[in-house]
Parts: sequence; structure tokens; C-alpha cells
Amino acid sequence: MEADRALNLLDDMLWNCAIVAGPILLAILLVGLLISIVQVATQVQEMTISFVPKLIVAGTLMVLLGPWMIARISDFARGLYLLIPTLAG
Repeated sequence: MEADRALNLLDDMLWNCAIVAGPILLAILLVGLLISIVQVATQVQEMTISFVPKLIVAGTLMVLLGPWMIARISDFARGLYLLIPTLAG
């Protein structure tokens, strides 16, 4: 396998990871930011106030986006398995 082919596979893997994890991480970031603004405004500094909503949002998004995430990862893995015979030559 040439170095450029390996780098392209690595690039594809990293982009797939970013695309799959991006929506959940972005939602958690926004919820955390909103909770932090509310905590600063009300001066209530309780850790569970920020943790529980982020956990609920992450769980909900995993349930809603789970089939799409699994399909995307499965398509990438299937492409890698189909690529194996061409790597030897």
C-alpha cells in the first residue's frame, strides 16, 4: 500500500468520525453553554444542573440519530472490506 492511499483512508476515517460525532458534540456544547449562562445569571453553581441536561440530550440524539450513524459507519467499513483485495496488488 502506498503512503498516499493510506493517508486517504486515514482522512476518510477521520472525516467519518467527525461527521458521525459532530451533531451530538455540537448539541452538548450548545446545551452546556445555555446552562452555563443560566447558572451565571442565577448564581447557582451545582454540577448536576449542567450534567443531567447534557446527558438527556446526548441520549435522545443517540436514539434519534443512531440508525443514521450505524449506517454511515457500516458503509465505511463495507468499503474498507471491499478494498482489501486491491491492496495486495
